[in-house]
Amino acid sequence: MSLGEIDSGSLLQDIRDYCQSSGMAESTFGRLAVNDGKLVSRLRYGGRVTPETADRLLAFMNQPPPARGLAKSRQKSGDGPAPVRHADTQPQPAPSGAQKQAAPRSKDTAGHPKQNFRFFDNRQKYLMFVNTCSEKRVIAERISQELGFIHPRPPAIRVFDAGVGDGTIMSRLMRAMHQRFETLPFYFVGKEISLEDVRLTLEKIPDRFNEHPATVVILTNLYYSEAPLLLPSSASVAAQVVWHEVALSGRSAAEYEQQINDLEPFLAQHWRAKVSEKTGNPIYERPTVLVLYLESHRFLLDQVIPKRGAITADYDLIVASQPYRARASAAFKARKVLAPLVQSLAPGGRLIGIHSCGDDPALEIVQGVWPNESPFKNSRHDILRETKAALGSSARRYNFNAYSDDRSKFRYQMYTLPNEIDAETTSIGTSTLLAAWNNATYVAQIEDNRLSEAMSNSKYLDVTKDVLKQHNGLWFNDEYYVISRKRGI
Repeated sequence: MSLGEIDSGSLLQDIRDYCQSSGMAESTFGRLAVNDGKLVSRLRYGGRVTPETADRLLAFMNQPPPARGLAKSRQKSGDGPAPVRHADTQPQPAPSGAQKQAAPRSKDTAGHPKQNFRFFDNRQKYLMFVNTCSEKRVIAERISQELGFIHPRPPAIRVFDAGVGDGTIMSRLMRAMHQRFETLPFYFVGKEISLEDVRLTLEKIPDRFNEHPATVVILTNLYYSEAPLLLPSSASVAAQVVWHEVALSGRSAAEYEQQINDLEPFLAQHWRAKVSEKTGNPIYERPTVLVLYLESHRFLLDQVIPKRGAITADYDLIVASQPYRARASAAFKARKVLAPLVQSLAPGGRLIGIHSCGDDPALEIVQGVWPNESPFKNSRHDILRETKAALGSSARRYNFNAYSDDRSKFRYQMYTLPNEIDAETTSIGTSTLLAAWNNATYVAQIEDNRLSEAMSNSKYLDVTKDVLKQHNGLWFNDEYYVISRKRGI
């Protein structure tokens, strides 16, 4: 097959293989290859390219990495988490269709952590999910119900978000807190490794300062065991912390927004990540803490603004929404994520944990393609049991609340247009089918290589269509649990 004769399906597969092997985001590939960040997305939805464009794409993939200046673009723009997360992976040209048959990837290479291009490294899937489903809103509403059970103490209500994501849950929770605690100072710490998510979160912050000026917001890329104290566990690493404090001036959200936008060079320089050689998980290159508050309220917030090296972990509320991979063991989740967070609760403080639990139409789609797929290994009961074990003798200081299924389990939906899906619908739009497929496989954490294989024929669309028609839409089930610290202990 010549360059000019390549079809869209074959080209898309070559691009996927190239992005997986080089650790490059698909949007970055499109922008660097043909100055079109949405190219791959259009190909996935059935778009076609001219022979000339196909020639340019294949020529780009066959160039050695230094010729395309990828490292330089990363240093200057800090563009998105996917290329940054794999910054220490040596890119290799993607093989053509003929080359793939002659030289298939070895099992050892496919299993290497750096080559493990996982579901949460793909920004397009994540953004489609959060923008087409109500999960963030529903979770924020559920967490807000916990505000009536906390017992804040001076000098502020202290909240830790163990995985800020795009900032939707944090900003919605801040609105609910303002409604209930209008005159109390707020202290918010958000952990997030993804540069792109930090950018999205900061976009939502200016109006929060405008409505509730007595607020301190701290964002950090530290580990779960370090972030509550804003301090790395290693003394040598602690000495390298980039601590950046910004006192926002002005009297309007527009002024605050401009000053936050001016942080872009700082974020691009310091909010970098790499891939762990041991686990394949993204980890920080340099520990960073960003502190934001209003200059006009510095005096009032003097006892709230964190002082480097003199910080206590005594949170009134800890939000742990989807903080771990569903397929990880319950013991791992408890030991590496939950136990360190629980030990950061103040007396009377509450940790609310939320994760996917399946038994919904989304899982039916997944199992329609992979019948034996079982991504949700641990229930809330398993998690609580292992967290008790991880805490050891100190577990007596806490209450572990699994609640009944009726109270703990809740659903959220994928947004669709009225009457777009029902039993009488003869056809469902391709964009709706692809969004449903994306969302179901994203929640189930299906890896890209398996998705590529499944999408080589139309079965996945047929399965998705049948499930949507059967249930008149698509919804997902989550469950939550609460670990609270006893008062006076």
